[in-house]
Amino acid sequence: MGIPLTSVLEAGVAIRTLRKRAGIRIDDFALTAGVSKQFMTDLENGKATVQMGRVLELLQRLGVKVVLELPESEVLSYRDELSKAQLRRASRQSRKRPALAKGSESMKAGTDGANAGD
Repeated sequence: MGIPLTSVLEAGVAIRTLRKRAGIRIDDFALTAGVSKQFMTDLENGKATVQMGRVLELLQRLGVKVVLELPESEVLSYRDELSKAQLRRASRQSRKRPALAKGSESMKAGTDGANAGD
């Protein structure tokens, strides 16, 4: 059954309901989900500043499929914008990787040099 979510509180109540029905304590769920107990408490109490990505991960972990229902007239625009956003993200990530690799090479070279004098 589809239940519209219009607030963090509604998402939090859904997560709390599913977690409790599964017999999972809040601290145990937080630990296995890789979030803090405080994050879970904030979410389940509807704190508006919780991170959306984590909320979606927790819903997935509980077997909840989140569906965005768009007007038919907006689906093509959405898909186009999503493709652009994914390309931008991939481009940013590929630019970060060489910088990270250079940094680790410098550290490795520095470490090798330090060991050479021993």
